[in-house]
Amino acid sequence: MKLCLYSGAGNTFVVLDGRKTLPEFDVVGLCTRYGTDGLMVLRTASDCDFEMDYYNSDGSGGMMCGNGGRCIVAFADHLGIQPRDGKVYAFRAADGMHTGEVLEREGEQKTVRLRMIDVTEFHPALDGWFLDTGTRHFVKFVPDVESLDIQQEGRRYRWDPTFAPVGANANFVQVAEVLKVRTFEKGVEDETLACGTGITASALAASLTGAAPNAVDEDGRKHYSIRARRDDLSVDFLQGAQTFTSVYLTGPTTLVSIESLS
Repeated sequence: MKLCLYSGAGNTFVVLDGRKTLPEFDVVGLCTRYGTDGLMVLRTASDCDFEMDYYNSDGSGGMMCGNGGRCIVAFADHLGIQPRDGKVYAFRAADGMHTGEVLEREGEQKTVRLRMIDVTEFHPALDGWFLDTGTRHFVKFVPDVESLDIQQEGRRYRWDPTFAPVGANANFVQVAEVLKVRTFEKGVEDETLACGTGITASALAASLTGAAPNAVDEDGRKHYSIRARRDDLSVDFLQGAQTFTSVYLTGPTTLVSIESLS
């Protein structure tokens, strides 16, 4: 069995080609062996370009991963899968349908623009905001993310009874020229270098709190620039009274290596 190791702005994944029958594999074992945040399988679909199965490093699944979605689009491009419409991939994930487009290619580094789901569930919670962007997130704004004890604070909010029994990822955001974001991710139970659904939730929460976007289009589309722990990303969207629509996450992906397992 061959597998690919991908990085989406530092968020790392084992990625498998599941278009044919795969031998039995151990999610936790593979993530532990390669030190990744999660594992994804690309599978065939009859009504779209492919399906994405995502698992956290602890083996839990059933949620969306934004950086994983960007990486699996880059993987589909690597495999030579052609989008049915000739340009933009359409694929199904745990939270529904998504589209993804490779904007730039430079060797095994690709910039991917991913359409997220419309966001309808968001409200104030504790001393921040709760948003479901395909995965459940808590967002708190802080004056300095660098000085934050994210292990302590991340665990505290991730396990807060307010979010029981499922829990929520904890994101901490500093508003500057760009939004600086750090995320403690459930299922990984640690800080990740970037979390796509968390970065998306952070940008939406910034808009809800009145933080100025980096740009606004004529149609009202807001653009926020995000600095994760290692790379820069961007989020853009249209904001309505009760819904965020046409939400996109854009950033880098890298094919780190191709491995063979006996």
